[in-house]
Amino acid sequence: MNKICQSCGYPLKKDKQGGGTNADGSISDKYCSMCYQDGKFLSPPEVDTAEKFQKFCIQQMKNDGMNGILAWFLTRGIPKLERWKQ
Repeated sequence: MNKICQSCGYPLKKDKQGGGTNADGSISDKYCSMCYQDGKFLSPPEVDTAEKFQKFCIQQMKNDGMNGILAWFLTRGIPKLERWKQ
């Protein structure tokens, strides 16, 4: 099992829902509940690259009151995650 979401890098053990859900309703062992539900990614369809997704996540974190530099720091590993590898 992955320790972090392979889309955003969030620690899966901190996910209040235990992880995202696959199309069959089972818990995903790759993705968190903020990224993945019912076998689909929740980010807007135009957010289709690691760079766009990183900016999207930073904006969401800032909307939740997080410092922008901390948000950038926490998202800098996104391009290395499984979802974004080409």
